[in-house]
Amino acid sequence: MRLARRISRIKPSATLTINAKAKALKQSGVNIINFGVGEPDFPTPEPICDAAVKSIRDGQTRYTAVGGIDELKEAVSRLIKADYGLDYGRDNVLISCGGKHALYNLMQTVLDPGDEVIIPSPYWVSYPDMTELVDGVPVFVPCTEKNGFKMLPEDLERAITPKTRMLILNSPSNPTGKYYGAQDLRKLADVLLRHENVLVASDDIYYRILFGGREWVSLGMVEEKLRERIFIVNGVSKSYAMTGWRIGYLVGDSDVVKAATKVQSQVTSNPSSISQWAGVEALNGNQKQVNDMTKVFEKRSRYVLERISKVPGVTCPEPDGAFYVFPNFSACFGKKAGGKTIKGSLDLAGYLMEAAHVAVVPGEAFGEDRCLRFSYALSMPEIEQGFDAVEEAMAKLG
Repeated sequence: MRLARRISRIKPSATLTINAKAKALKQSGVNIINFGVGEPDFPTPEPICDAAVKSIRDGQTRYTAVGGIDELKEAVSRLIKADYGLDYGRDNVLISCGGKHALYNLMQTVLDPGDEVIIPSPYWVSYPDMTELVDGVPVFVPCTEKNGFKMLPEDLERAITPKTRMLILNSPSNPTGKYYGAQDLRKLADVLLRHENVLVASDDIYYRILFGGREWVSLGMVEEKLRERIFIVNGVSKSYAMTGWRIGYLVGDSDVVKAATKVQSQVTSNPSSISQWAGVEALNGNQKQVNDMTKVFEKRSRYVLERISKVPGVTCPEPDGAFYVFPNFSACFGKKAGGKTIKGSLDLAGYLMEAAHVAVVPGEAFGEDRCLRFSYALSMPEIEQGFDAVEEAMAKLG
């Protein structure tokens, strides 16, 4: 069967592939510690679940407006006002089937074939492939470990060409956990002010999960003149442990949001009505569990950094948020395990799966082959057991 040419350019999600392999091994009886997971290990808060059940019992199970129910749009608007200090109405909000869907709708709406999308590297695995799917051109900007895996303004300036249409900025980042503070954003804003055709997709999906007392700041909060070009992409998945509920949102210019809603109308129609009502409770309800979850992740991050520091030759920047670390294992490359040479992150991830029964995501999938991504969205006993196994396996490399 002949497939569309675009399909040959798309790679399956590395994180989903790793998770599937780990689950398959678990089902076969192998005890796998899965550091590849990209979702909180906490249950969805009970009031949110209760709101979903109530919506079913109240008969709120039919189609909604394509762009989402007004109650959820208003909840998003209130949240943006409270956390960003920015004013948006319902016409500026599109509710989608997860944050990924919101970003894809935006890309379909504003990108023409050949338009370039600047993607700081390391990057979330889906950004390049989503760009390719809409016939855009991913332009990678390498961000070094020395600079905290963050894009410098001079690097952004060099990457912009007459074909540049969008910059994707993810803070705190998947996979590095690094965060762009006000000073970082001010410097990037100065560059963007000189290039009026460049839009910004601000992927803020982890914005509630910040460590060390850091306060949330985004590009639109730093530079008012950029606000009409900035599109906030977010959702309830990470902050509220609602990954399977599939509710995301796009916030920005009303004309673009209207056009993106038209795109969605021909692809999925509305997101689940039940999930939308659960989302209303998530955004409007008590935020204590969000804050409690963040404290747990911060505690785990300190432990994980301590364990990584004990692996000879491995370095790792301290995460500012989210629930990932991205340590550099390149000092181990060239070593051998059972007669096989470890040449890169893919080999090392495979070795740890086989020798330590530990699942991690190779950095190659994020554009940085020297690293591995570890998620610490696991219980402390699992984290401890996993790093015991990692240390033992790494000591066997010769």
